[in-house]
Amino acid sequence: MTESKKRSIEETVVGVEEPVIKKPNLWNKGTASIKEEYLVKEVSEGIQRIIYDDDEVEESRTGRGEEVQGNGKGKKVKRKGKNRGQNHKRELIQGHEIIRLCGSVADPMDQSHACSYGAANCKFSHDVEGYLAQKPEDIPGKCPVWEEFGYCPAGLKCRWLGSHYDREKKCLIYREDYERKPENGELNWASGSDKNLLQKRKIPLDKSDQIAEWLDSNYKGRTPEEIREMAKAHSAGYVEPPFKVSEKKDLHFSGAKIVAPLTTVGNLPFRRLMRSLGADVTYSEMALCLPLIQGSKSEWALMKAHSSEYPGFGVQLAASKHWQTSKAVEAVAKLAPNVSEFNLNCGCPIDLLYRRGEGSAMMENPSRMIRVLKGMNYCSGETPVTVKLRMGIRDDKPLAEQLVEKLLAEGDVGAITVHGRSRKQRYTKEANWDYIGKVGKIVKDWNESQEEDKDASDRPPVYLLGNGDIYSYEDYNRAVGMEGVDSVMVGRGALIKPWIFEEIKAQQYIDKSASERLDIIERYAKNALDHWGSDEFGVNTARRYMCEFLCFSYRYVPVGILERLPPKLNERPPPWRGRNDLESLLGSPDYKDWIKITEMFLGKASDGFSFIPKHKSNSYEN
Repeated sequence: MTESKKRSIEETVVGVEEPVIKKPNLWNKGTASIKEEYLVKEVSEGIQRIIYDDDEVEESRTGRGEEVQGNGKGKKVKRKGKNRGQNHKRELIQGHEIIRLCGSVADPMDQSHACSYGAANCKFSHDVEGYLAQKPEDIPGKCPVWEEFGYCPAGLKCRWLGSHYDREKKCLIYREDYERKPENGELNWASGSDKNLLQKRKIPLDKSDQIAEWLDSNYKGRTPEEIREMAKAHSAGYVEPPFKVSEKKDLHFSGAKIVAPLTTVGNLPFRRLMRSLGADVTYSEMALCLPLIQGSKSEWALMKAHSSEYPGFGVQLAASKHWQTSKAVEAVAKLAPNVSEFNLNCGCPIDLLYRRGEGSAMMENPSRMIRVLKGMNYCSGETPVTVKLRMGIRDDKPLAEQLVEKLLAEGDVGAITVHGRSRKQRYTKEANWDYIGKVGKIVKDWNESQEEDKDASDRPPVYLLGNGDIYSYEDYNRAVGMEGVDSVMVGRGALIKPWIFEEIKAQQYIDKSASERLDIIERYAKNALDHWGSDEFGVNTARRYMCEFLCFSYRYVPVGILERLPPKLNERPPPWRGRNDLESLLGSPDYKDWIKITEMFLGKASDGFSFIPKHKSNSYEN
């Protein structure tokens, strides 16, 4: 974005009410201490006290509407999921074009969209003039996708069509040096035919079938300790696995900058943004194993990664049955091979998964968890397997220490992440890093014992990653300074302050200006258009996910207006104004202002677009 455009935006942003200066109250724990000159008098009918309820947001964010369940024999049972969260009637409305143009005429240079039906029989329109006549007015400016690639895959459907279409010659314009990149530089695109074959069970998953049978016959009714004793003594009752575990590639987690798996908001454009801002490792959104092996398009879309993410891209999976995870891992390894690790989610606290025995419910059944991880480890080829845990289910009964000891003894995981909260605790209270440190000590001692053991000296060390409330370089330093903690996963901290890894590298707080923050949002917008497309559907999808991102990023309080440091993730600020109108806009809790921000880069929102945040109680009406 040019400096003149930035100044223009700052000058034209709708101003906020002039602050009423008042004496600040004594600092209370949980409240951000803002300098007196930036405080705004609360107006009961206009501005509500900001309340962040991440428990409700996560519960609704992971709701998947209809659940697809099966019994392993192809039978599917559909059950309606519940809309969870504060805004139970939340709807995401997306407008559609009146005339749907056939891809063969939308971009004639793209041979992959050749129409095999012909204009007379195709269900899509081949009437270019009729389509252009009813098409909405172009968004001003140049097409961001065309500027990056030299051509626009949306062709005539592009909302910036005027910037790369010659209306006199009636043809699309291509830059001389353009090079059509498959999938725009994205990896792990499973073809429609492959997903269809997977749904029909015509893609062989032999390894998962064999290891599932072995796990059922050997581990049923026996503990992992008993199995190890049988193997050690070469008991006649012990049956060797049908094949050996492949040698795994190395993981590089020591001091790494890691973005945690984030459902909905941890999409490809956001992960690509975080890579550009210094992240070393990123993860897919959590994918459910059963829909994956059933060829679900939405679940396979989660496997996609930008080329900048690999190596260092992990896929997170959730399931409660070893045959599901084994099949899912083998299928992904075949159809989406650019994956650096498979991560099993044993920490998700939401009720939907917990009732099915998935997520954090796995911690209550260590034998099942070990069977699942063992199946994944056998089927993942050279790709290592990792696991993410919480402290436990209840506050008064942590389980992670005992679980980690069992997992280390089995040797199926290359890294263990511990979120310093229980399932019951959710996001209330701060993460317990003292407990994470205890688990880190267990892992450190185990690694040292392996170095001394001649029989096990060839086993690579297991990494211990912490997770929870990392919001500054000081939080990061304190975490990695703990004995046995190799690095940390950053979740909400990266959403609220995407430049957190820049601060960690610089070892100082960075007071980003409003213009610099807007540049980051613009980069996200361009990533989103590259990924979802620059046509009407792509622009609306990009706008929706930008709003999801902004519903976290608005929570950032600039360090320059704080009275004291360090800032805390869970501190709620009183109503405040920024150092200029743009900074005030970026900190607005009103979702209508978030839509205004998207309009700076995606044009005016269409009449058919609607977005209501999951935590609507944080907003105020004009």
